[in-house]
Amino acid sequence: MPSFQYQSLTTTGEVRTGVLSAADRAEALRLLGSRGETPLRLGPLESGASSAGAGLAAPAALAEKRLFSFKARRPSLSRADLANFIRERATALEAGLPLMQALVTVRRQAHGKAMPLILDHLIDRVEAGDPLYLGARDYGPPFDDMVVGMLRAADASGEMSRVMHQLADLLERSVELRREVLGATFYPMIVASLIIISVIILVTVLVPRLIEPLTANPNFVMPWPTKTILGIADFLQAYWIHCVFAVGVIWVGWRVWSSSPANRFHIDRLKLQAPLLGRLLRDVAVARFTRTLGTLLTSGLPILDSLRITRNTLGNAALARAIDEVQDQVTSGKAVADPLERSGLFPPLLVQVVDLGERSGRLDAMLVHAATAFDRQVNTSIKLFSKALPPVLLIIMACLVGFVLSAILLPLLDMQSLVES
Repeated sequence: MPSFQYQSLTTTGEVRTGVLSAADRAEALRLLGSRGETPLRLGPLESGASSAGAGLAAPAALAEKRLFSFKARRPSLSRADLANFIRERATALEAGLPLMQALVTVRRQAHGKAMPLILDHLIDRVEAGDPLYLGARDYGPPFDDMVVGMLRAADASGEMSRVMHQLADLLERSVELRREVLGATFYPMIVASLIIISVIILVTVLVPRLIEPLTANPNFVMPWPTKTILGIADFLQAYWIHCVFAVGVIWVGWRVWSSSPANRFHIDRLKLQAPLLGRLLRDVAVARFTRTLGTLLTSGLPILDSLRITRNTLGNAALARAIDEVQDQVTSGKAVADPLERSGLFPPLLVQVVDLGERSGRLDAMLVHAATAFDRQVNTSIKLFSKALPPVLLIIMACLVGFVLSAILLPLLDMQSLVES
């Protein structure tokens, strides 16, 4: 059985060095954890090396080898799983476990494909003496700038468990917000899909079969709605392959065109000005901005770092450019509220909260409290959107179906007039 050289920290604070036998490195970590010891160094015992000092250089090579293998295949976590991941670590730290022991303890219960690999990576980095946020930053997704920044603030403040609980709350609220928006748009998307399918079936199948017998009469004059529908049907039947190809080209061209920062800015600004969608998008972005910025400031991050991280979570280029202007103003020593107000994209309530927070020196606390009010506003906007959009889609469907029915009924009425005359 392989032997491992270790250096650990006991519960009394004593540093202990020794050798233990285990099937693999994970088993060695579990043995140390079961004895209540926190591993500081752990590596395979080289042949011919003494138990006093050999093997302590091996973890660096082992960690480097493992990091190389991670870069080839780095599994990630969903936002919800990441929130649970952070919450478990915060709970373990809150219970009084040291960081290394907390990671090892949670590693025993890790399941799935991504979680054990992520924990192994973090354990390697922490064992090597790196802070937790450096290990997370080196791993990459799902650890974005916001998560890394919060972990860095937690390490600097010395209140790791509290800051990680705040981060878990922020991630969980982000997941809830995304689910609420998807739930509000799910039914309208189904209705819109049914509208498109119904119109295609009516235009390409039903109308041509009903009208074809009437065209045999030389005295029959076809109404313009019928001509329009039949023309569309003939075109789709003759060039449907070209139409599919054209749709693909248009979609790819749109993606390329909209990927330009200038074009993306204009598109996102138009989204914010849309009657129903604009209000929902703005309320969602403002709620995310308020809660994220307030949480980052509460955790101890500087205002410029907090604004930079928050900018990347908005999901709207127009709002992101407004935050860039805020950063420029703050860098030159000015207040945050003025550029927010000049942008015209943020609600007056947020501007007032930021202004009062800056004047009172309690910007972080006021943002966190205001985030609850903006969350309620998001719920109101979601309800309004989910109730108003389906009737609008039904009206559009009624107009399309009415036009198709007129293309069917008008020639039948004209034919009846010809027969009677």
